[in-house]
Amino acid sequence: MILAEVVRSGFVESVHHGSVVVLDSAGTVKDSAGDVGSPFFPRSSNKPLQTVGMLRAGLPAREAADLALISGSHLGEPFHALRAGEILAAAGLSPEALGCPPALPASERERDAVLRAGGAARRILMNCSGKHAGMLATCVANGWPVESYRDAGHPLQVALAQTVAELAGEPIAATGVDGCGAPVFAFSLTALARSFLRLVDAEAGSPERRVADAMRAHPELVHGTGGDDTVLMAGVPGLLAKGGAEGVQAVAVPGVGAVAFKISDGAARARMPLLRAALRRLGVDAPVPPVPVLGGGETVGEVRATW
Repeated sequence: MILAEVVRSGFVESVHHGSVVVLDSAGTVKDSAGDVGSPFFPRSSNKPLQTVGMLRAGLPAREAADLALISGSHLGEPFHALRAGEILAAAGLSPEALGCPPALPASERERDAVLRAGGAARRILMNCSGKHAGMLATCVANGWPVESYRDAGHPLQVALAQTVAELAGEPIAATGVDGCGAPVFAFSLTALARSFLRLVDAEAGSPERRVADAMRAHPELVHGTGGDDTVLMAGVPGLLAKGGAEGVQAVAVPGVGAVAFKISDGAARARMPLLRAALRRLGVDAPVPPVPVLGGGETVGEVRATW
């Protein structure tokens, strides 16, 4: 299904295929396009569900901001690395315990700052370091081994898989290895949208609601300065958002509904135009700026949704 197109100087230059589902407030499919029932890997859109699993397993979250970072894919700004380090320190661990690969900040500005200062890639700067810090803290709280925490058969990952399957409302079809080295779980696009709706509609104080409330209260820790998820959650009251690699996005608004989609070619540029179009079907106007197509440094076209 063609969901977005790239228009340059009045001509369609290329198109983006994918699948999208829109749910109403009751979790019923209101509209969809493409394959929304077959399993796929939601990538980092899994993270809020995994954080719920960590809380259920005894994650000793010091404050809501910790949950936001653990659920996020941060840009590697100094305040992200600082909080990830604090989560580890509270568990008696150092950044060397992190099992995610070393990386430079995802933020171009911060990456340049690190390199100018003579710095290099570090695990704590990797965009998933918050999630890994939370996983390690959960292991320490339970007396589980920390060296093997990424293994799919580890007690932590077994517990997280059970929680994700429960929230998704369907069995996990496959377990893969995400870009950060931790397990990632496959289920349908419709299940992803419903799981996010469960988070925002959960009873106050429950693990599900604690994660949703923390992310919405601290969107800058979920993504970072100017990041899509940060802008979305800051701009629409009550909205919960989490993107994932390879063109995945999930969003839910309490009392309104939810949206989830996957761009087949993984293109990030199609995500926000499509999300704006999908949310409008729920009557939500998201603060999403146009995505320009440049020629010679000037705007000569745009990426626009066709669905």
